[in-house]
Amino acid sequence: MWIVYGFLAYRTHDQATAEDLTQATFENALRAWSRFDPRKGSERTWLLAIARNLLIDHHRRDRSSRAEIEEDMLPAVAGPEDRPMASHEIADALGRLSDRDREVIALRFGGDLTGPEIAELLGLTLANVQQILSRSLRKLRSILDETGFSKLTGEARSR
Repeated sequence: MWIVYGFLAYRTHDQATAEDLTQATFENALRAWSRFDPRKGSERTWLLAIARNLLIDHHRRDRSSRAEIEEDMLPAVAGPEDRPMASHEIADALGRLSDRDREVIALRFGGDLTGPEIAELLGLTLANVQQILSRSLRKLRSILDETGFSKLTGEARSR
């Protein structure tokens, strides 16, 4: 499913890592399928919860195996549909947001989850998720405006 890869691509900024974690997500889901309970949430939310846990484990392993690298130092890669979201300016702007803000944006736009699904996955209220998303998008827009990035053309504006 593209939603799993999309979420992981937003969060890792590395195509190979996102592909590996996507594969691991579906392997884990197949092994745990008998434990899936549709009364607790949708299949999509369940898969993204698995992906999120694998991502957390990946970051823990990565930090323990080598020196910590700041997320904004990682290269940006195209998402599953090669959207302009992988542009350098947007990746830099996302890197200036908090980890929580980036995670909510990745779940909403990379994972294509709804507000209630994000709230369920993160253990937050819907109002809190909506507030985080709204503030995060305003911050992102402000950062992009500061850098002169034109969201319509995907290019820096001439000054």
